[in-house]
Amino acid sequence: MTDSVKPEQMAPEKMDGGSLDIAEQRRRELKQLLPAVFTETTGADGQPVETIDWERLKAELGTFSDVYEGRRERYGMEWPGKRDCMKVIQEPSRATLKPCREESVDFDATRNLFIEGDNLEVLKLLQKSYYGKVKMIYIDPPYNTGKEFIYPDKFSESLETYLAYAGLVDDQGKKFSTNTAAEGRFHTKWLNMMFPRLYLARNLLAEDGVVFVSIADHEIENLRRMCDEVYGEECHLGTIVWKNSTDNNPTNVAVEHEYIVVYCKNKSGVESEWKSGVSDVKELLISIGIELNKEHDSIEDLQAAYTEWYRDNKSQLWPLDRYKYIDKGGVYTGSQSVHNPGKEGYRYDVIHPETKKPCKQPLMGYRFPRETMDELLEKGKILFGEDHNKIIELKVYAHEYQEKLPSVIELDGRLGSYDVRDLFPEYKKAFTNPKPVRLLQAFVPFLSKSEQDIVLDFFAGSSSTAEAVLRLNAKDGINRPYIMVQLPEYCDEKSEPYKNGYMRLSDVSKERIRRAAQKIRDELHGADSATGNSSIDLGFKVLKLDKSNFVQWGGGQRIQDTSSLEKQLEMHVSHVDQHSTQEDLLMELLLKSGFQPTDRVESVNLGGKKVYSIADGALLICLEEELTADLVDGVADLEPMQFICLDKSFKGNDQLKANAVQTFKSRSQGAETEMVFKVV
Repeated sequence: MTDSVKPEQMAPEKMDGGSLDIAEQRRRELKQLLPAVFTETTGADGQPVETIDWERLKAELGTFSDVYEGRRERYGMEWPGKRDCMKVIQEPSRATLKPCREESVDFDATRNLFIEGDNLEVLKLLQKSYYGKVKMIYIDPPYNTGKEFIYPDKFSESLETYLAYAGLVDDQGKKFSTNTAAEGRFHTKWLNMMFPRLYLARNLLAEDGVVFVSIADHEIENLRRMCDEVYGEECHLGTIVWKNSTDNNPTNVAVEHEYIVVYCKNKSGVESEWKSGVSDVKELLISIGIELNKEHDSIEDLQAAYTEWYRDNKSQLWPLDRYKYIDKGGVYTGSQSVHNPGKEGYRYDVIHPETKKPCKQPLMGYRFPRETMDELLEKGKILFGEDHNKIIELKVYAHEYQEKLPSVIELDGRLGSYDVRDLFPEYKKAFTNPKPVRLLQAFVPFLSKSEQDIVLDFFAGSSSTAEAVLRLNAKDGINRPYIMVQLPEYCDEKSEPYKNGYMRLSDVSKERIRRAAQKIRDELHGADSATGNSSIDLGFKVLKLDKSNFVQWGGGQRIQDTSSLEKQLEMHVSHVDQHSTQEDLLMELLLKSGFQPTDRVESVNLGGKKVYSIADGALLICLEEELTADLVDGVADLEPMQFICLDKSFKGNDQLKANAVQTFKSRSQGAETEMVFKVV
């Protein structure tokens, strides 16, 4: 045992001899589900003890006790308005998302979404469809510098509030403006805006999901504390410092960086080590290796040609600037990863091929057993020095390189503007401070490695996240779907996009995705390609937040113009908005049944009636004006998980409705899963 290893580190973990502590297990499960209800208090011995805040637990479950309501609010993680935040989280949305085909690209086939609307309301609407299904969230929220638009922290009638400030005016006709310190609520207004959104976002994360939040100095401390409460302090994976500028202005401390705070849903669900195989420099080295191998047969000529190229380009090859060798297998470097880090490893002799003497061993021995080392030697994967006095190295080819996510990233912040200018050459400035695509590409590959890995950005802005996902998909062939959510706030009237017909920021954002997709298509298949690569999903489905298509009788949605009993009765009988299309109704029912807006929808004929089949028949929806017994039997024969139809379609035939209920009930008894029958 070496001096660097403590005796207690060599001892095995002791068993306590007891059975499973059920209470402690339940506490751990509760903490994973609701980390915010756990708090620290001082025990009888004066030591800190973790306890459950029972009143907060009740509030999380929708019951607001007098004790909870009577707690004094103060700045910190108890700020004015926090209790109202909890209430608005609990309030279900009465809104819907209406499809917009004319603004979409490849509407029926794409798995990508662009949603216009208040992200708080949208996050609520996505809860059923995407609960626990999002692999990665990246957001770039307002930094609260006093220069950007801050969502109003009004906690009643949230949909109506959104419909008002979508035009940037409140219900008194007053324009919403920036959140300045002069308002006296510089931090709390920002906290009230962020807390419900981060809370709802956590619900959407998969068990191995991770959220990245960009922020600057103004709110970094509050963001950390808030995320500690929402996600759990133990779920903080790290804070990335992004050095993005050089500040030459006269000041005390030149601020040349921002932060990206990283939290996970469940620490045990996240891989212990993140590695990414995506790197532009890596691809370049692989390419030059193939090219030079075609031109040179001898190893000497090959190395000479690569050395010349390497010297000319070394300054641009970080983080692979140590890859200065080449052979028939491609460009490679020598890695000292043969040594065992931190503790005593394997000890044996590796004989130098020239001197025939044992090579110098690493300080802590080799990390591989003898059998693995013999295999590496046989495959020519070990590099020797000029003589035995140099420690051997492991040959690592460029194609084997896997990048780690560093805590400090140095990347010029102006690259984001260059990305946009490349797509909008007619404008000097299409967006203000867009995030660089390269910055976002640095994160996504570490998390998303499957076509099931959804990437969400609910402060989409310029949609840099969408372009980053599309470019990665084109590079590695993995069709990761994305969801962008953007408030349709008005563009500055002085901006170039506004002067050229783009009224809202969301309009420019959608156009950015269209142009980025076309550029990727052209790069893959040439500018003359009309259809592009069918294997890469370059489309997106546009959905817009709006009021429900169904007038709920007593359902909590505010009913407009109810001046007479006759009008109320009319809405009760005809509770479907007369301006809604069947596609509008279909989308709302699909969402509120827990299916995704991108699930496949087919039209089938049952009993002479049109029925929509969603997700290969898991959900069947009939919007016909009149139902028949043949239709009910035809639907039941298909054994869907759910069947939904309009209540008015029974035309007052209570017997038909009762028979339908009995049919589904009896069929469910013999089915693997219960069939749910609903009317709206």
